[in-house]
Amino acid sequence: MRVLIVCTNHDSYPTKSGKTGLWLSELTHFYDLMVKRRVLVDIVSPKGGKIPIDERSLDLKDEVNLKYSEDTVFQSKINSSLSPSQIHAGEYRLIYFAGGNGAMWDFADNTELQEITRIIYENNGTVTAVCHGVSGLVNVKLSDGTLLIKDKYLTGFSNMEETLMSFVSEVPFNLEDKLKEQGAHYTKSMIPFIEFIELDERLITGQNPNSARKVASKALEELFEK
Repeated sequence: MRVLIVCTNHDSYPTKSGKTGLWLSELTHFYDLMVKRRVLVDIVSPKGGKIPIDERSLDLKDEVNLKYSEDTVFQSKINSSLSPSQIHAGEYRLIYFAGGNGAMWDFADNTELQEITRIIYENNGTVTAVCHGVSGLVNVKLSDGTLLIKDKYLTGFSNMEETLMSFVSEVPFNLEDKLKEQGAHYTKSMIPFIEFIELDERLITGQNPNSARKVASKALEELFEK
């Protein structure tokens, strides 16, 4: 049983001085549940190599983050992630797009990642994503030319959450708006930053960083109970 996790390589904002990248808990919380079930996990990024971590997400009071900060196998995977050309999509039962603001720059237009996603989905696999990671799904097309997310129920980081985080002027597009433009049925929790996930057949999405663990547990149900 193999799953593929996608992380960003993008680490900078156009004008803000702070660094962005992966939101750490969106990776560690998902990875942790997979490893506990002895699922094999590979980590890929658009360019391969080192995955930058958003400095605001380096919360070592989070026990899972702390655990993996000291895990040599995990550290090796994020310091030398695979590139899309190294991935054989047919080997994976599930793909997961982790978020962080960085994903908004290098996920949506990556045709190699779109193709990997299409193959996994059309092979009866599951497609999952959380927060800004859902941007990796906006342009995925199936073999018949339709968008994967068209008419699907899904969630992702909301306009309200972007505004509250005050990065709305910095991201290249608003995820909620883009998902609606692409024909998805976008849903969200009434209260920002509350754990919230949406399921539509083999598509599982989470709204914000607090939703990563629940996405993982639903994904494991798909992998082991179906």
